[in-house]
Amino acid sequence: MATKSAAEVIVSYLTLRKVVGILGMGLPVVLAVWGFCLQHAYHLLPSISDYYTLRTRDAFVGILFTIAWFLFTYHGYDKTDDRAGNAACLFALAVALFPDNGTSLEQAVHYTSAGALFLVLAFFSLYLFTKSAGHKTAAKLKRNRVYRVCGVVMLACIVLIGVCKTALSKDAQESFDPVFWLETLALWAFGFSWFVKGEAILKD
Repeated sequence: MATKSAAEVIVSYLTLRKVVGILGMGLPVVLAVWGFCLQHAYHLLPSISDYYTLRTRDAFVGILFTIAWFLFTYHGYDKTDDRAGNAACLFALAVALFPDNGTSLEQAVHYTSAGALFLVLAFFSLYLFTKSAGHKTAAKLKRNRVYRVCGVVMLACIVLIGVCKTALSKDAQESFDPVFWLETLALWAFGFSWFVKGEAILKD
């Protein structure tokens, strides 16, 4: 039986990173467009999690499970990467399995896991992705700037989502959908950082 060379394994690994990036960035777009079709109106739901109430939950759960699987299998420089990946996997599964419109316990698990998931993903961008085993090339320095911006954007979105949930009325949240847009921005930041990590752009 033929075995893959080290170069082929690296290429496959980079491809998976790109796929995760695309899935993260594509999730809100898929949910919104599919939601428009199901509702027969160009109307967004207040948050990405609310799409669990529509048939769009198939994409919501499926994409989260796919991302969770990759994060579980992800290996970086040391055990910190493995632990972070495993934690992110569990949080992603919890977000997918516990809907935000369920019981009080399910809602608590959902929101807590969603916040924790974004925190771990920000940790990936701010700390793990910026590490280097040797000399940092010019392209690596540029990638690190991208990772840091993405990490800061995710953290800012988490804070602003909390502000919107506590400071804005329900009518305001449903009228302007700030939570949906902040969640989308956080997912785009997450996806773009992994897309860059897969060396789709700014590669050496």
